[in-house]
Amino acid sequence: MLVYQDLLTGDELLSDSFICKEIENGMLWEVDGKWVVKGTVDVDIGANPSAEGGDDDGVDDTAVKVVDIVDTFRLQEQPPFDKKQFVTFVKRYIKLLTPKLDEEKQELFKKHIEGATKFLLSKLKDLQFFVGESMHDDGSMVFAYYKDGAVDPTFIYFAYGLKEVKC
Repeated sequence: MLVYQDLLTGDELLSDSFICKEIENGMLWEVDGKWVVKGTVDVDIGANPSAEGGDDDGVDDTAVKVVDIVDTFRLQEQPPFDKKQFVTFVKRYIKLLTPKLDEEKQELFKKHIEGATKFLLSKLKDLQFFVGESMHDDGSMVFAYYKDGAVDPTFIYFAYGLKEVKC
């Protein structure tokens, strides 16, 4: 199994059990999340508890709906950014990430990050913002939005900000 860690913080953000699609010249990865039920689930087996001397009052239904990616990687939602805050974040992120990349990736990153930023800016009002479990200020940001008519969110990652680790 492969896990993808934030190159800057080491937080686990994704794994190869989720299918990634490269967009924006490979700068961004798009990943489909799913709402899932976590916890105990009430299953009706057709029995009649009152006829069998039992009752339902003692059942603790702790089932909750969660988004698989957010739950699995313990992503922490952040307040939304306005355009100015987002541009400030991207400039700082570029400054922190660029030295961590090899020369070839640095060139590609510098060449295509503007297009990726414009893509994200075009969706800014629809994005949810997440960071890794450590909630470190210098970490990568994970973005989520709902495509037209979708009931499950789509997540966007900065591909160059992820480090592949074999587990």
